[in-house]
Amino acid sequence: MSKRTASTLALAALFTAGAATPAQAELPSYENTTDIPKSITTPDKVKTTIGTFQYFDGVPSEDTVEKVYDYVDRARAVDVFINMIPAVSMYHLRQGMRDMGLTQANQILIAEDMPDSKPLVLTWNNTSLYTWGFLDLKRDGPTVVELPPGVLGVFNDMYFRYISDIGAAGPDKGKGGKYLVLPPGYEGDVPDGYFVVRSQTYGVWNFMRGYVKKGAKEAADRIKGKLKVYPLAEKDNPPQTLFTNMSGLAAYKTILPNDFSFYESLDNLIQEEPIEFLDPVTRGQIAAIGIVKGKPFNPDDRMMKILTDAVAIGNAYARANTIFPRDPGHRVYKGADSEWVMAFADKDTYFLKDGARRFDSRLWMHYNAVVVTPAMALTKPGAGSDYLIAGLDSKHQAPDGAKTYKLHVPPDVPVKDNWSVTIYDTQTRSMLQTDQKFAGINSLGDGLKQNADGSYDVIFAPKRPNGVDERNWIQTIPGKSWFIIFRAYGPLEPWLDGSWRPGELELVE
Repeated sequence: MSKRTASTLALAALFTAGAATPAQAELPSYENTTDIPKSITTPDKVKTTIGTFQYFDGVPSEDTVEKVYDYVDRARAVDVFINMIPAVSMYHLRQGMRDMGLTQANQILIAEDMPDSKPLVLTWNNTSLYTWGFLDLKRDGPTVVELPPGVLGVFNDMYFRYISDIGAAGPDKGKGGKYLVLPPGYEGDVPDGYFVVRSQTYGVWNFMRGYVKKGAKEAADRIKGKLKVYPLAEKDNPPQTLFTNMSGLAAYKTILPNDFSFYESLDNLIQEEPIEFLDPVTRGQIAAIGIVKGKPFNPDDRMMKILTDAVAIGNAYARANTIFPRDPGHRVYKGADSEWVMAFADKDTYFLKDGARRFDSRLWMHYNAVVVTPAMALTKPGAGSDYLIAGLDSKHQAPDGAKTYKLHVPPDVPVKDNWSVTIYDTQTRSMLQTDQKFAGINSLGDGLKQNADGSYDVIFAPKRPNGVDERNWIQTIPGKSWFIIFRAYGPLEPWLDGSWRPGELELVE
């Protein structure tokens, strides 16, 4: 019998016998006795939402100890799920490539036929020619990325933190150039002739979006002809860049799990990265649930049960935060009865307010989307891009895939480049997989059917209603919900200041 168990049994005997404790009885007064504030003492019984706690003069019973340990372990595990979603999302973005045997920095994915609904990728869209790969600075050391002209991109680390823009918003100003990415703690020589960036993690996501003004083929050929990625040590004889087309690639699955395996993925990432990429508080929180660098993650039955419960609670919170965000900064049209929200609350891509971490805004972004860069939240007319997201209709109800809805788009959409509406599966936050390859509509190509006043009506329904032009119809699935993202590329002042705005999602029948 352990000392703790023996002591607790003795206390339990006191409780059972109904013996009076010092807190219950009037204590004698001694020479050094002073008045003890009631606020710093604990009664023998305290009722809480997780049960009644029992004490002997402030010493908790074994049942109370078990209750509070279970509760705190579960609370820490929930916080770990919420706080580490950015890291685990990035882990699975990379793991999706590793699962297909793409493990080298020069092995690059490119959506050369444009992104479609076959791969499972968080809210990517059908109007951008995406290209990406991953650097492994632990294996390769300092790594060079020779960037082609005419792209917009970014480096993010394995905690999905912004490192640097590349391309149009980066130091090369869209002309292309050589970037040198240095590993954590690198103290070696840094040669001239490079745009130098430093990472806090060994893994680095190398993301690019190609401009398609001249068509997808031109953009894909330009990137494939000029993009090079190689270790600095191999600069005199760099390996060939190997491209894999991820358009239609059903094998590519990148979505983070929302079951116990979330913690296993986190453990894998912790073992691979330098522990310094996390601050001591976050490390301690993760260690408290059994994930420690250099040690096996092997939770016992009790902890398995707690972690399984915690991830279910955390996942429910993430989904609630997505559809019913509490941070008012997510609302696009302030003071209006509108369901349009933005991914970055108040367009803050650093998730900080008055120096404090905006946990819910960071959670919203990383549970639903990828890529973090200030360029995604620009307020300069004609620059960058902007996004409106709607997960509820005008009556504040979740869309039903068996019903018909309409989105009215007023005339003269204020964009310099183009706009699009894409539909997403609420389960996977990836494009809804229907008979329509691209799960949405956009203003490129043949265009859309306009109303007499120059406006547009976008229709969402499981079957195309009579009289609705096929170009304006987005297919839904009976028995499933969905949400939409309205994207503007090169948004102009009326979009940015809200003087032009789309209608709400309206239920037709």
